[in-house]
This record gives sequence, C-alpha cells and structure tokens, in this order.
Amino acid sequence: MTSRRSFVGGATAVGATALLTDLSSSPASAAPVAGAVSVTDARAKILAVNAGMRTRYKALKDELQKHLAPVIVVANGPEGGTYWLVENGQVIEQVYPVDQIFQLAKSIAHVPLGTFSVLAPYLNKRVPDWHQKAGDMDAHDLEMVSFNGPGSEDWVEPLRQWGDVIAAGRAVLEDADLPDKLVKSSAHILDGASEFIAEAVRTRSFSMKNFEDFTGAVYGDIRTNMYFAAKAQIDGVTALLTRWKNQLGAAKWHDLYTLVYSMWTTSVLNQNTIIIRHFMDADRVGTHLIDIVCDQLPVTDPIGVGLENLARIVQDNIAAEMVFSADQKVANALKGREDLLSQELLGLLGDDASTFGTPGVALTCPVQH
Repeated sequence: MTSRRSFVGGATAVGATALLTDLSSSPASAAPVAGAVSVTDARAKILAVNAGMRTRYKALKDELQKHLAPVIVVANGPEGGTYWLVENGQVIEQVYPVDQIFQLAKSIAHVPLGTFSVLAPYLNKRVPDWHQKAGDMDAHDLEMVSFNGPGSEDWVEPLRQWGDVIAAGRAVLEDADLPDKLVKSSAHILDGASEFIAEAVRTRSFSMKNFEDFTGAVYGDIRTNMYFAAKAQIDGVTALLTRWKNQLGAAKWHDLYTLVYSMWTTSVLNQNTIIIRHFMDADRVGTHLIDIVCDQLPVTDPIGVGLENLARIVQDNIAAEMVFSADQKVANALKGREDLLSQELLGLLGDDASTFGTPGVALTCPVQH
C-alpha cells in the first residue's frame, strides 16, 4: 500500500529527475553569465533568504504565544517551586504551593554542604587512599576545588562565623513548631556540625577524613530531613494540581503543556517533574511535560522564556510534518531535540546515536544570565 510519505517521496524524486533533464537540454544561452555578480554579493543574497526565513519564523512564534493554552510553568526554587497557570499568553494564577516545612527541613540538611563550601579550597590536593581505592573521586576535580591548598589558615575565621550561624539556628530549633522527629534529626545535624567546627577552629586543622566522619555520623538524620521535605512538596503540589485539574476540566487538562525550569545538576529526576507526571494524562507525559535546563535560577522572565520555547515546539510539531512530509525520521528530528543535521554528522563521523545516551525531553535555557 502506498503511504502518503512514499508517494510524496517518489513524486519528489521524479520531479527532481525531470528538472535535471530540463536543465541538461536547455540552451546554453539560458545559463547565467559568469562573473555578472561578485561572489560576495551572490552569497549575501543567498544568506538573505535565511534571514528572511528567521524573520518570518519569529513573527509566527511571537503571535503564536498569545494562543498557547493551557500551560503550567514551574520554576524550581528554595521554596519548593513557583507555579504559574497560563492561558492564551496570560497568567491566570501564580502559586507557591509547598509548605515552609520543605525549606526548614532542607535548611538543616544543607549544613554539611555549607561546611564543605568553607573548607573545600583548603583541602589537601592529593586524593586519599580510600577514595583512590574506591575510584570515586577525580584527581583533577579535587585539584581544582582545593585551589588554595592546605598551607593557609584563612579558613579558620570564616568557619568560626559559619559556626555562629549554626549555633543561632540550634538555639531556636525547639521554638520553630516542627514535628518531633524532624526536631530530633535536625538537632543531631546541628550539634554534629558544631562539634566538628569547634574542634577544627581550636586545633586550626581539619582533614577530609574527620570531615567525612562527621557527615557519615549524621547521614541518617539528613535522610530524615529529606523525607519531611519531600512529603511537604508532594502534599502541596498534589493539592494545587488537583484543584487546577478540576478547574480546567478533562478536555483542557488532556491538552496541557507543563514546562519545568531546573538547573543541569537537578534536571534528571527533577523533584517537581517527578510529582507532576503523576497528574498529567499518561499519553501526554512524553510530549507535553518538558524540562527546560538553565544555568541559573531564578529565570528573569519565566513566563516569557517558557512561552517562547513552547511556541517553537508547537509550531515545529506542525512544520515538521508539512516541510518534511517525505521523511518521518527527519520530521521527528525537527519535532524533538535532535538537530536536523545530526544524522548526517553521525554518519560522516561514524558515530551512533546510542553514543550520546538515551534521549530525553529537555531544552537549553535561551536566557543569557
């Protein structure tokens, strides 16, 4: 059976053959006169075609943004995420759905990372034996992070000041109206950090080993805090998405696009994306739940950037089928994250797509921060 694509592809080939035949049989006088236009001018006119395409493509994209609906835009952040509901280019509602327990639990869980951040520039540049044996630490990475090395005591006062911040938090922990189990785990983290810092300041020395002894001792408490943060986020996002789903109705919800901003370091198994996929219709998750990877949060214009990206996606979905009607593979490339030249590049270089891992749905943030 002849499909639309095989027919169009065949017709294209026939058309090309006829064109070549016509060219070969046309009189020589029909050919352009060599040298009539300079190479520079000729190339400029050809490049003007692409500039004209971009102008028209942008005009379509800019107008299309006014008609995108419904859309949820999500920006990951320290408060657990900001959610915007957008219809026809206009924000209907902006919500911070996650209870502050999320921030409080993570705040204490981050204490070891804050301590590391003060000490890291002064680490010994040599990978210790236990990490060498495990093969889990890159020597060059360590050398770059420990850019000052262990020969200076400039870390002592910053570490003491960080200890004061920790002590201030510990002093009011019982007054923060937190669940008892969260108070207990947080107290253990804060006390462990205070003891480590006091000893390092007193002796004016530290090592990777005694730092890891401290973090290993509070690891279970960090996991407890992570549980409370995750539970608060799930509860808050669940309540919001349930309300919005009922508000939009089944038909609109099925056509929903959701854009989630995150940094590269959290873009795989992103916290909000994990929750959201449970609420979107299953047949839409692969195409309508989109992670936008940015180099920095917050994004200056989350709605503008999100709708600009989505307009590209939506118009490319239609353009792909019409412009590349003869080749579904190339059409899929235009519809997805694959560069249109990717297959040609892979072929010329002798590579295979599997070399680059399993493709996912993500975009590079176009904002220059």
